[in-house]
Amino acid sequence: MMKGCRVMVVLLGLWFVFGLSVPGGRTEAASPRANDAPIVLLHGFTGWGREEMLGFKYWGGVRGDIEQWLNDNGYRTYTLAVGPLSSNWDRACEAYAQLVGGTVDYGAAHAAKHGHARFGRTYPGLLPELKRGGRVHIIAHSQGGQTARMLVSLLENGSQEEREYAKAHNVSLSPLFEGGHHFVLSVTTIATPHDGTTLVNMVDFTDRFFDLQKAVLKAAAVASNVPYTSQVYDFKLDQWGLRRQPGESFDHYFERLKRSPVWTSTDTARYDLSIPGAEKLNQWVQASPNTYYLSFSTERTHRGALTGNYYPELGMNAFSAVVCAPFLGSYRNEALGIDDRWLENDGIVNTVSMNGPKRGSSDRIVPYDGTLKKGVWNDMGTCNVDHLEVIGVDPNPSFDIRAFYLRLAEQLASLRP
Repeated sequence: MMKGCRVMVVLLGLWFVFGLSVPGGRTEAASPRANDAPIVLLHGFTGWGREEMLGFKYWGGVRGDIEQWLNDNGYRTYTLAVGPLSSNWDRACEAYAQLVGGTVDYGAAHAAKHGHARFGRTYPGLLPELKRGGRVHIIAHSQGGQTARMLVSLLENGSQEEREYAKAHNVSLSPLFEGGHHFVLSVTTIATPHDGTTLVNMVDFTDRFFDLQKAVLKAAAVASNVPYTSQVYDFKLDQWGLRRQPGESFDHYFERLKRSPVWTSTDTARYDLSIPGAEKLNQWVQASPNTYYLSFSTERTHRGALTGNYYPELGMNAFSAVVCAPFLGSYRNEALGIDDRWLENDGIVNTVSMNGPKRGSSDRIVPYDGTLKKGVWNDMGTCNVDHLEVIGVDPNPSFDIRAFYLRLAEQLASLRP
């Protein structure tokens, strides 16, 4: 298969070296801008914010700081920090509050249905001007792409279930669920499992012997009660009551934890990232005609001539290469419709799932032909990098991460509202 993004990276490198002047480490954009909308970076599953991980950036990792790099080059950029293990609904509600300001409202109907608190943390707002008609670009990695899609859908269409519940129970309604908001100009997804990832099936298999989800959630509960832990890694699961209350005894706290509905809930990232969970999301989260959608796929495997399975390439992240990629590259499931097309992967997500939603979706996916189109998925090609290399968490000398994101920022700035 032709790896279109390899060509793109070479061209970007030439453009970066010869086409621009770089005084003081800054790079001037080559194309005129059609919009000045800021960029927002939205992380994926298990991601973290800029103030966590002792300063090690999710967006840039060992390769630098993508937010700072884009800001230094004239593209106003911010980073969101939503629940790393939370469902896309909860993450979208958190993203909304972080963008415009206010207290996170997960929705009265949603909270009652899933058994968690309705309200979360309060934020000052990164871009309060969005309430007054501003626009924004969202660049999302992995699960962040699902979250961004859901945010756009809720902003534009609201939630009929929340509107009816608020009216029937005479409770307030978040503006997010009213609909009629059109402030997302573009959504760019990078290595997003739009149709889910079969890695969840590996976790399900593991759970027969060791309940991984419960272990992770219990770790989150314990970490939430250790002073200063959130400064290193914040699980942001407040809505589930995983934090011990002032004056609450340990016995009462752990009994309350055992009764929490989170252990069996579908309102989690794990369900949303599964094949059935992603398909359910695709059935109602549809592309907006007012938004540009760009999808970048990633892969770091090769096909074995004898088995037909896909194996990790040399240089893939070690954990992914040993634990995850071999499963993804050989897992087939006739009942789920998982065939040979699903074997190519980037160590975490099946490449076939990345170019846009297909299972249960009516969205159109079109190859990028030099002109970005609204309301459809512009398939930008496949990059030969693994799931972590594409955000710089793992180094890949052959992938110029700065040129990649700078060129993307220039493309987004050229879009006409």
